[in-house]
Amino acid sequence: MKKDNFLKGAVILGAAGMIVKVMGAFFRIPLGNIIESEGLGYYQVGYTVFNFLLAFTAAGFPTAISKLVSEKRAKEDYHGAHKVFKTSFYLLVGLGAAGSIILALITSFLVNNVFKSPNAYYAVLALSPAVFFVAVLASFRGYFQGMRDMVPTATSQVVEQAARVVFGLSLAIFLLSRMDVTYAAAGASFGAAIGAAAALVIMLFLYNKKKSRIVPAGIKAGAFQEETSKEIINNLLKIAIPIAIGASVMPLINILDTFVVLRRLQAIGFSYQEANSLYGQLQGMANTLVNLPQVLTVALAVSIVPVISESVATNDWEAVRNDAKSALRVALLIGLPASTGLAVLSTPIMTMLFPRETGSIGQILLFLAFAVTFLAPLQALTGVLQGLGKPDVPVRNLMIGAAVKFVVTYILTGIPSLNVKGAALGTVVAYLVAFILNFLAVKKATEVTFEARQFIFKPIISVATMGLVVYIFYRQLYPFLGNSLSTVISIGIGAAVYGIMLLKTQTIIREDFDLLPGGGKLLKLLNKTKLIK
Repeated sequence: MKKDNFLKGAVILGAAGMIVKVMGAFFRIPLGNIIESEGLGYYQVGYTVFNFLLAFTAAGFPTAISKLVSEKRAKEDYHGAHKVFKTSFYLLVGLGAAGSIILALITSFLVNNVFKSPNAYYAVLALSPAVFFVAVLASFRGYFQGMRDMVPTATSQVVEQAARVVFGLSLAIFLLSRMDVTYAAAGASFGAAIGAAAALVIMLFLYNKKKSRIVPAGIKAGAFQEETSKEIINNLLKIAIPIAIGASVMPLINILDTFVVLRRLQAIGFSYQEANSLYGQLQGMANTLVNLPQVLTVALAVSIVPVISESVATNDWEAVRNDAKSALRVALLIGLPASTGLAVLSTPIMTMLFPRETGSIGQILLFLAFAVTFLAPLQALTGVLQGLGKPDVPVRNLMIGAAVKFVVTYILTGIPSLNVKGAALGTVVAYLVAFILNFLAVKKATEVTFEARQFIFKPIISVATMGLVVYIFYRQLYPFLGNSLSTVISIGIGAAVYGIMLLKTQTIIREDFDLLPGGGKLLKLLNKTKLIK
């Protein structure tokens, strides 16, 4: 595959991924105001289970299908490539149906015995049909990706998320007005099934539209030795299972949170309703904001993989080291201000977005905000390691972080004065451990050196200045403009101050713009305004 075609595909998927991430993040804000922290607690229990199941029914298969299809099409074995798709389609129909049925059957056991959250029953049950639709979607997405056509996958992802947001919110509002919050949370959950079904309809339409490209005219079957369905399934599983295990790490961390937090909060004296509301504030509200910077850092991680891979293939280790440094520096320059801004304005932001919530919701975000500091560079270094051909290393490191999180969360959540904030600290520690391990792995593999002046001192000076200015402006504006307007203006001023500090201290350099979407155009603008040397 030519580099420009590869990058074009990466840009298409990256853009779709960013749109999906933004829609998903902002879906939680109106949803939180509709069903409040209690409803979000029930909703979040369902999604932790759903995401974990998806790791085994959908996560690894698109990549596995794509690999096998592209290999056969490269040999012009178009009939063999199509048989891979048909076999994977029937396999995923079976796995998806089994996953849906299993989730429906074990819902009662999960909510009553595992998570101790019986009111989440309908929210979990409502997600069972989505497992089937998403699994079937994986076969189409993998097939088109193997054909080097990223448009169907990108289109279906956007349609899926848009339908989920519209129908999820509509059902939540409708059911809340006629029943209670447990059904409203279930309505929000069922939006995922509607979204996946809508995406599958779109994918079927695109598949029929592109049929002529699947097997070019004049190509006869029998020119290649045909693999049996059993052989194809074995090849698919060999690729998909390791990827699925890696993809299950983050959902597993969230399941551990659900399992530990709800139980520990009730063990130290909180009622079930209080524990559920605190969990909703942590995962459904504060964590939503912490995940927003990932829109940029995930795109950065995706873009760095082919860059590193190409340099490794040409044995250009100097380029590998330079690109690794740029990736880490850009990730830090995204994560540090996001973390600082969320921490400094934690209570104002949560009050602005969730005005009906009370208690320590701002303090929860304050503790959790520091996770972004380590999550952003963790994701960048994961991309570097994947580009180096070591995809198992970041998975192992994240699993170690998950184990540490389980211990830390269990201990700290059991301290009454910390309660749910202990789980937030557990998340911070998990990402810190995984980041350190990834950092050491990259250093060992590339022998790269990271200068403290460029990677620590300059960024800290820039972000500390930003944080101080934001704090002062908010305090001065609040008496006159109120919370919401003061918060928005302070964020804007902070972004401007941070950008100027980065340029004036030369924390960000010309080479870093190559890793940013539209970086070349931005660099030209900065040259014209003489803001960069």
